[in-house]
Amino acid sequence: MTWTERTVVREGVRLACRDWGGSGPPVVLLHGLAGHAGEWDALARDLSRRHRVVAVDQRGHGASERRPGDVSRAAYVADVVAVVEQLDLHRPVLLGQSLGGHTAMLTAAAHPGLARALVLVEAGAGRAAPGLPAEIGAALDAWPTPFPSRPAAVEFFGGGEVGEAWAAGLEERDGGWRPRFDRDVMVDALAENTRRSYWDEWTGIACPTLLVLGRSGIIPAADTAAMLDRRPETVAASVLAAGHDVHLEQPDALRQLLRAFLDGPAADLTPGG
Repeated sequence: MTWTERTVVREGVRLACRDWGGSGPPVVLLHGLAGHAGEWDALARDLSRRHRVVAVDQRGHGASERRPGDVSRAAYVADVVAVVEQLDLHRPVLLGQSLGGHTAMLTAAAHPGLARALVLVEAGAGRAAPGLPAEIGAALDAWPTPFPSRPAAVEFFGGGEVGEAWAAGLEERDGGWRPRFDRDVMVDALAENTRRSYWDEWTGIACPTLLVLGRSGIIPAADTAAMLDRRPETVAASVLAAGHDVHLEQPDALRQLLRAFLDGPAADLTPGG
């Protein structure tokens, strides 16, 4: 099965989406910072056998608006709502990794009844470390861009499925392979997370929730414990063979966890449910 590109426009900001089709209950896939919709391709292909699947290039990323004027958390949330409404995705499962998981969480909290269920992959409700934007900026500065070739980029990003997925987020222009995002936009998108935590939003979520963590340590153990203490009905799982990019490093493990969750706690598929 292949995907069709859909365009959603909200307040002048263009959002590119990969619509994988499917006739089952919808799933919206949200990538992390500096990522792109294509990193979900393998999972989207699998899910589309039983679900309507849409993967979003979030603002500032991929084929979407590269330099949006607003990179607040509220803007990202409003984008998700626009995708759901304009593509007629009735009560989707919101599934996001890292900052995309944070966006999914805030969307479920701000719009009760919009999401059938929530899946967070390496995402939490705690406040980010004050130095995180600078660290991310330094990491992006360390990319040897432009890469001379696509294979060179794959190798730099670690090879295998992880390297291929990250390299797929590049574009060939001006004599080399370059990111489809701007460094300052990525850094600015993190700023709000360093100023506050989101415990009230997390506690207010009512839909079934799956929390999947790798061994990256990006979500502190204390934050994970607090999330489960405040919402003990949350289904939680660790994929110890994966780091931050669980969906790329251990896709089969994530697929198994999703299948069990979507067939279990998130299986309220009645038309009015």
